[in-house]
Amino acid sequence: MLTAISRYGARVLPNTQQIIAGCHARGEFITGPQIGQFEAAFAERAGVAPPQAVAASYARMAFYYVLKALDLPLGSEIVFPALTFWVMPELARVAGLKVVFADVDSATFNLSPTALERAITPATRAVVPTHLYGLPCDMDAIMSIARLHDLRVIEDCAHAVGATFDRKPVGTFGDAGIFSFQTLKPLNCYGGGLALVRDPEVAAYVRSLAESEPWPGEKRVNNRLLVGRLQRIFIKPWVFTISAFPILWISSLIGANPDVYLWEHIRSLDPLPEAYRERFPNVQAAIGLAALDKLDEWTAATRRHVQLMDRTLGRLPGIQVPQVPERRTHVYYQYCVFGPKRDELVVQCVKRGIDVETLHVDVCSDMDLFAGSKVVPPGALGARRAAGAMQIPVYSSLTDEEAERVARVVRDVLAHA
Repeated sequence: MLTAISRYGARVLPNTQQIIAGCHARGEFITGPQIGQFEAAFAERAGVAPPQAVAASYARMAFYYVLKALDLPLGSEIVFPALTFWVMPELARVAGLKVVFADVDSATFNLSPTALERAITPATRAVVPTHLYGLPCDMDAIMSIARLHDLRVIEDCAHAVGATFDRKPVGTFGDAGIFSFQTLKPLNCYGGGLALVRDPEVAAYVRSLAESEPWPGEKRVNNRLLVGRLQRIFIKPWVFTISAFPILWISSLIGANPDVYLWEHIRSLDPLPEAYRERFPNVQAAIGLAALDKLDEWTAATRRHVQLMDRTLGRLPGIQVPQVPERRTHVYYQYCVFGPKRDELVVQCVKRGIDVETLHVDVCSDMDLFAGSKVVPPGALGARRAAGAMQIPVYSSLTDEEAERVARVVRDVLAHA
């Protein structure tokens, strides 16, 4: 039986259950020393002082704490790329800021420095460059603009842990960098986030906010770990083949999109949901601490699969594989390809057992949630074009044989487009 290959892969430590059991046995499941150790190890990889790395319940909450700690004037403007995860600009709105969207470069999916400069007004106080899909933004240009206009810079690194610009890790250019540890992210802690903060006084304030939240209950954390475990089981090829894939296959035939039922419900987050307001537990820090030692190995495996895709797909007429400008390293949280008749291509790939995704983030400038927000230039055509890419599986947990099958199927489908 030919198994199907999921669009998602999870980076999983083989000894995850032993780490969890060890935390239970030591009485360090919720509180314990691994939280500080994880923060220190993460900071060391980034080349910053340990107190400047602050773990939080979610990346979005780390971002919210940074916004509060920077003490930006209420009603001041903060610029986001038009293509990003809707929660980030929504939390800026909850924090009392006015959201502005600047267009992206559709070749890199990243914030356009030209659009950013055009979006700045006397009321602008901050910018949030998103290193989308694992590729760093042009941080030279963005930091030059920020210095010229005295803007705070908060890097969204949710997809990009391990990526570098000019050999410097993302998250260390601006005032802060925000990282996500959700189950399917490059560093899997089964949830959580972290802020790297440049200024020690701001970092101390971020820490005071994070540590003022209550500890989660043991049952809640156990449920989170169980959900993460189930997620990784259900995306294993043989399980995926007999569970979710038949639904996707039928949906592709009738033009339905079941993805919308998997996405987080788009809504106002004011007031902040109570579920967000908790601390990062020790057991997840212990998993993250061990995962940091595997991060480079996982990234290397992903890049090996990317090289195969580039060789296989890069010469096909009308096909554009990911572009990586000089001085940037890409960690490929997603491998995005442009081709003709995208939706038809997706259907053909699914029919052949390869689950291909169409859009992983949001064209926020088109969302009702942000109706009335300024968009520069109007229409955000770069973001709309970037949203037309399809995302090919290249994740590290694919075997080389599976990666070769993905490349072969996608090549054959594209060649006949």
